[in-house]
Amino acid sequence: MVHARSCLRKPCPMTEPTAQAFAPKSEFLQVLQSRGFIHQCTDLEALDKAACEGVVTAYVGYDCTADSLHIGHLISIMMLRWLQKTGHRPITLMGGGTTKVGDPTDKDKQRPLLTDAQIAANMASIKTAFGKFLTFGDRAHDAIMVNNADWLEKLGYVDFLRDYGVHFTINRMLTFDSVKLRLEREQPLTFLEFNYMLMQATDYLELNRRYGCSLQMGGSDQWGNIINGVELVRRVDAKPAYGLTTPLLMTASGQKMGKSLGGAVWLNADRLSPYDYWQVWRNTEDADVGRFMRLFTELPLDEIARLEALSGADINEAKKILADEATSLLHGRESAIAAREASSQAFEKGQVSDDLPTLEVARDALEAGIALAALAVDAGLAGSRSDARRLAQGGGLRVNDAAEADGQRLVSLADVSADGVIKLAAGKKKIVLIRPV
Repeated sequence: MVHARSCLRKPCPMTEPTAQAFAPKSEFLQVLQSRGFIHQCTDLEALDKAACEGVVTAYVGYDCTADSLHIGHLISIMMLRWLQKTGHRPITLMGGGTTKVGDPTDKDKQRPLLTDAQIAANMASIKTAFGKFLTFGDRAHDAIMVNNADWLEKLGYVDFLRDYGVHFTINRMLTFDSVKLRLEREQPLTFLEFNYMLMQATDYLELNRRYGCSLQMGGSDQWGNIINGVELVRRVDAKPAYGLTTPLLMTASGQKMGKSLGGAVWLNADRLSPYDYWQVWRNTEDADVGRFMRLFTELPLDEIARLEALSGADINEAKKILADEATSLLHGRESAIAAREASSQAFEKGQVSDDLPTLEVARDALEAGIALAALAVDAGLAGSRSDARRLAQGGGLRVNDAAEADGQRLVSLADVSADGVIKLAAGKKKIVLIRPV
């Protein structure tokens, strides 16, 4: 193991251009490479060999900081899906333990600490999304779900430091971006957060021992944390271990993917309706259509090539297909069809559909009148009243298909249509029906 240990001191990430030059033999890496999932890998050739020779068990970790996952998590979920579809075993690791500490990666300040009850409630809620993409069970390729609280909460702190702390140097930890950025900005990094990378590395070691897990996957912002886990498994148990990351999910215009007009693009239907989810994909930038189809649908690559080559008004049909396929994976084909039809009725035919998002508002409040800007915020069409007023001034807010430039304009019962609702729209991207109750 002398050679392996010498490599550990200077991990050699394989960046995207190198990965593209490599021709994998395993179906798993062929799929990931051809669809654009691979950004960095600790040892792509060795991982490819392992995937050819037998079943690879891989995991992705998800902290329970909210009651729903969002679209930023979707790329790693799709990787787990392809892992399973190509004959390997996925593990979804729920961060019941690490959520109590908080990952400092990409954060300017410490996250608010959640109670045990909040973490448990969030975990129960976000578990539902995985069943849409993965098959769980007891067979060789079935996915399993585990909670890192099962081992992290049993660690004695002194024993933890003696067993694992000796494998991490402060010098090395200070080189990771999650630490450097805080220090460069002179923002505090608590000792609690500083322990996060040790805890995540312990997760990898524990999963390797319990389930033979030899691959951790995640976003490129997790590279440092993943490297720590790879090194710990190799150092402590001298076992093969690999890390693989995806590119940062950015739109063609340079925006971080994951926000809609009303906020985060949540995966749970009670946080974001199937209709709104469909609209997010429908409004993809032209230049992103092909890339998002490769990452977030299972359409054949030759069909994707045909669709992304469309131009002008024809690209809109490709966007609808992207929306159909992505929504079908998460919410089912029927919900995708209903969302497309509702969109067609609302935007192309000017009609009201029962599948459009609806906000119930007290009748007496509407009788007195509610400022358009305030109502737009309540409906999730704007993040704040000032945002809503600016949207209105730019002609982006409409009441019953009529543009309203005054954000202070009162919306009242007089605006209720023959359908019994008020149709409130923000640009061409989102419609909410206001229903008096």
